[in-house]
Amino acid sequence: MDSRDAAKLIADAVHAGERWADLGAGTGTFTIALARLVGPNGAVYAVDRDASAVRALEALAREPEDGAAPIVVTRGDLTQPLDSSPLDGVLLANALHFVDGHSQAGVLRRAAEGLTSTGTIVVVEYDSRSPSRWVPFPVSPARLTDLAREAKLALPETIGWRRSVFGGSMYAARIEAHRVRGSTTKA
Repeated sequence: MDSRDAAKLIADAVHAGERWADLGAGTGTFTIALARLVGPNGAVYAVDRDASAVRALEALAREPEDGAAPIVVTRGDLTQPLDSSPLDGVLLANALHFVDGHSQAGVLRRAAEGLTSTGTIVVVEYDSRSPSRWVPFPVSPARLTDLAREAKLALPETIGWRRSVFGGSMYAARIEAHRVRGSTTKA
């Protein structure tokens, strides 16, 4: 998937001028998509724990596209709280499936805690996948609904589907912070 396809997949949840974090950003496909969608008045924080991914993200940040948001790169773990709060959105694109199944709800809860009261979490994952080396802890749409309930978050709303070059399809789902049940979000 290229960054234009990534932007189409998440566009319904992202607005110009917003501040987003791309957690588990990898080499930046969705980071670039976010930067284009939020535009020059927004900001994108790209977080990854892998040193080679961070180097790739830093190269993207050094050569910003015209009309795109600046990208701030941080080496960090998506399972830890964010330092860039409050944000308008947090994206977990093909990242949540690398988090142990027992910890996935906690990642969603921490992401929500870093959002404004009207913020959004967007999750992009495979719709049905068996555990493997590449997707050790799959997050199907049904699993994401269970995780949102466990994290006391609003139920996810599917906003897009796309065929995967690795087989099957991927979905994008939005969890809106203003509909968070029983948690404290930052304003």
